[in-house]
Amino acid sequence: MGQKTPRHISAAEAAALVQSGDWLDYGVTLLQPDVFDAALAARKAELRDVRIRACLSLRPRAVLEADPEGAHFQWFNWHFSGYDRVKHDSGLSHYIPCNLGEIPDYYRRFIDRVDIAVIKACPADEQGFFNFSAANLWHRAVIERARVVIVEVTRGLPYVVGEQNGVHRSEVDFIIDGDDRPAAELPNPPPTEVDRAVGRLIAAEIEDGACLQIGIGGMPNAVCAVLLDSGVRNLGIHSEMLTDGLVELYRAGQVTGAAKALHPGRVAFSFALGSRALYDTIDRNPDFLCLPVDRTNAPDAIMRNPRAVAINNTTQIDLQGQAASESDGHRHLTGTGGQLQFVRGAYASEGGKSFICLSSTYEKRGARRSRIVLSLTPGNIVTTPRSDMMYVVTEYGIANLKGKSVAERATALISLAHPDFREELSREAREKGLIPRRFV
Repeated sequence: MGQKTPRHISAAEAAALVQSGDWLDYGVTLLQPDVFDAALAARKAELRDVRIRACLSLRPRAVLEADPEGAHFQWFNWHFSGYDRVKHDSGLSHYIPCNLGEIPDYYRRFIDRVDIAVIKACPADEQGFFNFSAANLWHRAVIERARVVIVEVTRGLPYVVGEQNGVHRSEVDFIIDGDDRPAAELPNPPPTEVDRAVGRLIAAEIEDGACLQIGIGGMPNAVCAVLLDSGVRNLGIHSEMLTDGLVELYRAGQVTGAAKALHPGRVAFSFALGSRALYDTIDRNPDFLCLPVDRTNAPDAIMRNPRAVAINNTTQIDLQGQAASESDGHRHLTGTGGQLQFVRGAYASEGGKSFICLSSTYEKRGARRSRIVLSLTPGNIVTTPRSDMMYVVTEYGIANLKGKSVAERATALISLAHPDFREELSREAREKGLIPRRFV
C-alpha cells in the first residue's frame, strides 16, 4: 500500500463517494460511524443495493431506519446485538457464519471487495496513528483490503494501548469530523438468583493463577462477582471481550497476570463493552493490551496460558451434550462469536477448564420450558459440538462430560435439569435408546 496524504472533507462529501452496488465496511461495536451513517442515509433515494458489513451495533443505524424495505441498503453482520436481531427479523440484517477469531483471515483470503471502509477512531496521536480505542478486532485487515479508507474522528472514545490497534495517516484517504458523543455503554443487568447459583459453582473451580475468559451475559459476570469475595489471587485475563466483571477484579487487585505465559502482567483482550467506569479504567492504561481478534481467539494462543478458564453461555443443550448458543430454531439471535475457539483453547491449556452455563428453564408464551432437551429445537445451530463439551453448569449442579459415554452424558445432564422435567427427560432418553434399559 502506497503512502497517502489524507484530505479533510465533510460527512456529506464522504457519503457522496458511495455508489450503487458498493460494499462498505462500518467496523465493529464502538467504531461504527455515526456522522457518516446519517449522511449516507440522506442519500437513500440516489442509491440502490449498497451492502454494508458490520458487527454488534450499539446504536440504531440511520441507513436502516431510513430504508425499512431494504431497497437501498442491506446489512451484513458478523455477530448480532439486540438491534441487529430486530433488523434481521424484518429482513434487513443478514448473519455471516464465522468463528470470530478467523475474520481477519476471511478479509485477507476470501473477501474480494471492500470498496469503502468507514471507521470511527480517536484523534491522531503524536506518531500519526488514529487509535481504534477498545475495538481492535479485524479493523487492520479491513483497511488492508479497502479501496478507500475514511476515518471518522471522535474525542468520545477511550485511547487504548494495544498492538496493531490503529491506522496511520499514511493509510487514510479521507478524514471527517465525528460528533464526539461518549462511547456507547452496554448495560449490565443485576444478576438473578439463578445467575448467582451458577456463578458460585463455577467460581469454586477457579484456582489462584487461573487465566480467565468470559462471554457476554449475566451468568459469566456473576462468576466475577463471586470471585471478588472468594480470595482467589493472581488471576490473568486473556479474553475476546473485556467486561465490567473482569475490570472489577482488576480494580480489586486480584488480577496480576503473573502466572500467564502469553502477555504476562497484561490484560489481553480484543474489544471491550460495558460502563463508563470500564472505559475510564482502560483509557491510556498500560496494564491493558488490545489485540487483533485472531491473536486473542486462536486456540493455540489461548492454550499457551496455563489454567485457562473459558466461561460462556448457551441457550439450549441436548442430552448428547450439543450446545446451541446462537439461534432459536431458524431465527438467528447472536452468533458463534469466540465460544468454540475458547472452548477448545481452554481445554488444551495445561490444567485448563471450559464451562458452558445456562439456566435450567425459560419462559416462552407464558409456559415454563426446559433448556436441557432430548433433541435440539429443529433448525437450531450447534455452536459447541458434543465432542468439545467439557463442564456444563446450571443452578442445579455441574457435570464434566469429557470421557463420558452417551448414556453417562444423558444421565448427568438430566441431573442438571429442573426437577419438574427430569422424569420426562429420563423417559424420552430410554425410549430413544440414549440410556439403555440395563444401564444403571
